[in-house]
Amino acid sequence: MKLSARNQFKGKIIAIEEGAVNGIVQIDIGAGNVISATISMASIKELGLAVGAEAYAVVKATSVMVGVD
Repeated sequence: MKLSARNQFKGKIIAIEEGAVNGIVQIDIGAGNVISATISMASIKELGLAVGAEAYAVVKATSVMVGVD
């Protein structure tokens, strides 16, 4: 798989919270870091995602916001 996105993090799926339309997938990318993504249930099924499987978190964004109190 080749992608233009440069922020690709390989990890292990540690949780999938299924909803009616979307699900939340949590990927442990190591060093205590977990990335969560909300994707469609159709995509979760099509990709065959399951807890314990390896997957990539791919981030492609034109901007990232950071805030503080």
